[in-house]
Amino acid sequence: MKKVLKVLIVFYSEKGSTQKMAIEISNGVNSISGVEAVIRTVPVKEEEENNIANENDFIYATVEDVNTCDAMIIGSPTHFGNMSSHLKFFLEKLTTVWFNGGLEGKPGGVFTSSNSIHGGQETTLITMMIPLLHLGMIICGLPYSEKTLNKTLTGGTPYGPSHVEANQSNNLSEDEIKLCKLLGKRIASLVVK
Repeated sequence: MKKVLKVLIVFYSEKGSTQKMAIEISNGVNSISGVEAVIRTVPVKEEEENNIANENDFIYATVEDVNTCDAMIIGSPTHFGNMSSHLKFFLEKLTTVWFNGGLEGKPGGVFTSSNSIHGGQETTLITMMIPLLHLGMIICGLPYSEKTLNKTLTGGTPYGPSHVEANQSNNLSEDEIKLCKLLGKRIASLVVK
């Protein structure tokens, strides 16, 4: 029996946008034969770490999830041009993965959401890439050959999918959904290769 390859999607979401993006990215991952998306979240507070799931029934990510994945995609809302402290707290627990080279050579990607079009999405995506590079991952973004990236009036960058919460709506636009699925497909395809 052939091994199912796993793409770990770890996210933190406050208002639901980043969570919706994680689900769309997982749909892209799952569209590639032999690859399965594993969606995890991170706790809001350090003391919640022992809970097995949050109110949305997503299990909290563990170091073991990272050790057993074939690729990892991380997502966070934008906080002053950076990822949330909740996601950063989880990434800082990956020292043993770093020492053991557990993610070296594996594909990685990032995604984000913000309240405004100039909310710091691209700097957030870039700062989320830095720990993945330290962990030895091969970063995958979105190519401009994807026409949606050139025409979107909402979220989307070459660094990874993004969402703009225009008018306090956390509904993803058609372009944002397409770009989320594209990132999932691209990373799943790299895992197969």
